[in-house]
Amino acid sequence: MKLILSAGSLYTLPPTLVFEMARDVGFDGMEVIINHDFAGSKHLGHLQELQSILPVLSIHAPFFDIDGWGNKIDPLKICAELALNAEVPLINFHPPNWLFFEFKFWRWLKKIKDFQSEIGQDGVLITIENMPSLPQFKMNPYLLSKIDNMVRFMEEKNLYLTFDTAHCGSMHTDFLGDFHQFYDSGRMRNIHFSDYGNGQEHLLPGHGALPLTRFLNHLRETRYDHALVLELSPFEFPKEPELIKETLVEIFEYLCQETRHSSPRPGEATREEINERYTQSSGRGEKFL
Repeated sequence: MKLILSAGSLYTLPPTLVFEMARDVGFDGMEVIINHDFAGSKHLGHLQELQSILPVLSIHAPFFDIDGWGNKIDPLKICAELALNAEVPLINFHPPNWLFFEFKFWRWLKKIKDFQSEIGQDGVLITIENMPSLPQFKMNPYLLSKIDNMVRFMEEKNLYLTFDTAHCGSMHTDFLGDFHQFYDSGRMRNIHFSDYGNGQEHLLPGHGALPLTRFLNHLRETRYDHALVLELSPFEFPKEPELIKETLVEIFEYLCQETRHSSPRPGEATREEINERYTQSSGRGEKFL
């Protein structure tokens, strides 16, 4: 299992600094969210600059307008070309949102017979992400919001899945049961990992209510061998860069402990030590677990 950091977790910092932090902590690579840094035609050069620090192992298609990237359809195509040119193995995109009238995008998606060959050109894995219920609307406004429909769509269109734990938790159903329904499809290739609670997504593990340690243990025991991406809100971190890095170290050790080893490695922090150090450095009373 590859442990990856989403650059979006610290989008308030310069991307080169985020990449350097992730490299120093020990992450296997990064997921890049396409944002305004990629506007215009120089996106390949910017991506390659970041790759010189740490491998980019996935690209998240933009979910807001970027200058020079066109409508909802064009960004998916551009991301696939970018990934092919930069040798990034996977891209992820959000399904259409009917609340925002993204029906043209939906009609285009339905015309595709095989995403891996038509979009990924059999060189990049194309994944679609399960989306959240929005607390302000008390509903999920995305097409393919029902698991059965999304799994059927993926199977019919040769499309893989990015499973987001916080998005799944926002549905207020059976988190582990829903996860297993997705997992058993055999389409899961990428996981966005964070906690969820009280209407808030992308929380630090332990700041929400999801059974994340059991979730990680299941991945380990079933030999899940794809990407696990730590995708947090930047507001979950302290403000000082050194404290941010310390927090990343603690989360990384927790992830290693629960996904790669049944007991701590020599010199590796125990779960209790991780909790104690985080509580002291953050000034909060919460624990990871």
